[in-house]
Amino acid sequence: MSRLSWVKTALEVGVVTKKYPYEDVEVPEGFRGLPEFDAVKCIGCTSCANVCTPDAIRVVEDVGSGVRRLEYRVGKCIFCGRCAEVCPVSAITISKEFELAYKGEVVHVIELRYARCSVCGKPFTTSKHLTHVEGKLSEVIRENVDLCPDCKRRVSINSIIQSAGAVR
Repeated sequence: MSRLSWVKTALEVGVVTKKYPYEDVEVPEGFRGLPEFDAVKCIGCTSCANVCTPDAIRVVEDVGSGVRRLEYRVGKCIFCGRCAEVCPVSAITISKEFELAYKGEVVHVIELRYARCSVCGKPFTTSKHLTHVEGKLSEVIRENVDLCPDCKRRVSINSIIQSAGAVR
């Protein structure tokens, strides 16, 4: 192909680039931009932090003040969208925002109050998470939902021992 034919082809195609940032750019469907967190919907289950590969979402347990803090660091995020996929209450949505030039570190924080064990008083999850779980369980299973894992284990073992003693 001669150079003249290349120039002819280029002129036929026309301009294919946008004059960004002076001209708006439409992002394609399925584009993964900045995750947006809804603090009202968030139950503090920490699923998002568990799947966050670059550690952009961290859980800070502040037992002294009685809060669990979820911290999202924008600069560490790789925009994979896994956090939104695993959120059981859809508190995280992936936006189409891609213009993210910031100076310094940007941290979004969600603070949630702890629920305390009804037996020992130790904080073990957030109040919102406990309410969410209670709504999913039947009345039969719901009786020990307000117990921490240690007390729940103790109650279960004691009930097994008592039922085994009654059988003998």
